[in-house]
Amino acid sequence: MADGETGNTLLTADIQEIKRMIPHRYPFLLIDRVKEIDLNKSAVGIKNVTYNEPHFQGHFPASPIMPGVTIVEAMAQTAAVLVVMTLDMIDNDMLVYFLSIDKCKFRQPVTPGDQLELHVKVIRGRGKLWRFSGEAMVDGKVVAEAEFNAMMVPPEDQ
Repeated sequence: MADGETGNTLLTADIQEIKRMIPHRYPFLLIDRVKEIDLNKSAVGIKNVTYNEPHFQGHFPASPIMPGVTIVEAMAQTAAVLVVMTLDMIDNDMLVYFLSIDKCKFRQPVTPGDQLELHVKVIRGRGKLWRFSGEAMVDGKVVAEAEFNAMMVPPEDQ
């Protein structure tokens, strides 16, 4: 946990904490940490893009580009961490299912060596159903954006 410059208490989550919140594991755990978590409002996830990731073997070997769907998935994983922390559901084996992805745009390629900043904001959140807007950025430039709906599924409903 860290204090924000504005006086708000902003939370963080390292990889060990993330693994306690979402069920994803290699090769599909796509975020390395989450910083600037403002409960029920927003979060910024970090994804360090490396050449050793399995999707680069086929997308594309001579010119590796991170698939757009994995960028959107990384935004969703950041949003899932935000929701789990907001609802204080750490260690509860929550699943988050995509319901829809809207207004999705890819602006420029993401390649090995890039660091993705995944900015997600809550548009609406009630109980199990949540709506987010997300932007993925590299070096301060938007490389992808989307709005998405997700549903939280507690262990007893799985």
